[in-house]
Amino acid sequence: MVDAVAETPAATVAERVVLVDETGQAIGTALKSAVHDTDTALHLAFSCYVFNDAGEVLVTRRSLGKRAWPGVWTNAFCGHPLPGETMTDAIARRGSFELGLTLTAVTVALPDFRYRATDASGIVENEICPVYTATAEVSPVLNPDEAAEFAWTSPAALRRAVTDAPWAFSPWLALQLAGLVENSVLEADRA
Repeated sequence: MVDAVAETPAATVAERVVLVDETGQAIGTALKSAVHDTDTALHLAFSCYVFNDAGEVLVTRRSLGKRAWPGVWTNAFCGHPLPGETMTDAIARRGSFELGLTLTAVTVALPDFRYRATDASGIVENEICPVYTATAEVSPVLNPDEAAEFAWTSPAALRRAVTDAPWAFSPWLALQLAGLVENSVLEADRA
């Protein structure tokens, strides 16, 4: 008898990322486990900022078991669309997998965000990474392989924390904040 396996990409097949050229056009795929190294190929990703009804933004602390940037605070979650998967479907999949959340009002906030950063161990992120916002009505249930902690915070408090201790946050969050403020996504507290 064969044991049932959860129907998630990670459980059924090795996860692949979409490789892209400088214009963002898909040029191939690679195993996610192989693409993040000291010479990471440009690939497609996304970041998602989750808000609650009180106008607070969700931040998570990356699991200490993460290969890159373990233990740093970051936006709610990030991920990579699978080959042929829409961004909306990828965001729903990762939000559920990492945080147990069902998301609503998924909206692109920074469609052209791109960054390259190197962590202390030499792992490079090199991504075309549109930034999305979404809402959730409940607090997350963390997948411990992905996130160690979470906090709901005001946008103003998040901006102050990143200014005061940028080393405690992921480089993509720090880079994305300016664009989110400029586009009035992270305004003064709403509550």
